[in-house]
Amino acid sequence: MIRETILLAKKETVLAYVQAYEYIRDRILNGELERGTKLVEERLAEEIGISRTPVRESIRKLEQEGLIKQKRVVNPSDMDLRHIFQVRILLEGFAARHCASYMTEEALVKLEECVVTGRTGNMEEVMTANKEFHEIIVGSTNNPVMIDIIDRMQSIIYLFRKTVVYHKRPFLIEEHNDIYDAILNHNGDEAERLMKEHLQLDLEFCLNRMKG
Repeated sequence: MIRETILLAKKETVLAYVQAYEYIRDRILNGELERGTKLVEERLAEEIGISRTPVRESIRKLEQEGLIKQKRVVNPSDMDLRHIFQVRILLEGFAARHCASYMTEEALVKLEECVVTGRTGNMEEVMTANKEFHEIIVGSTNNPVMIDIIDRMQSIIYLFRKTVVYHKRPFLIEEHNDIYDAILNHNGDEAERLMKEHLQLDLEFCLNRMKG
């Protein structure tokens, strides 16, 4: 009986943490919690209807993911943005080169589907296709360290992905198509070059939007 009570308490704690994490993350990503907003544990706990402990743990997790800094919603500087994209350019450039030699037929089909959806889908579908396009390429390396690094950046990457998709960066989908073609044709040099150029253009577009 005591053991069951302890297990139930642990389960409730985990559920409260997940609830707090998703609540805060989603409000940041959809813009309800604006950049620079200070997060108050007591207020968030009251809004969600849980204790402060899972709120504190979820804030710590979101700090690790780059969405929160010193208990404020992140307001990235130009240098923050450059640092994030430097990592992506290095890792995803390598991943694209790797895929030109080792990507499976199944992954290639999914990659092409992302390009098609990018051309024909609505805004939310394009957002999802953009995310999946990059995830398929990184995932196809089968390198758990690389996948983990990119995965931990996903929340902050989402904010910048939203900028390039919602503000309709020119040639975004055409660049995806060119990367897909290079991978399909087993041209590793071209796939790496195109991916690096693609992410560099994303960076420049985001920097210009921040200034605007």
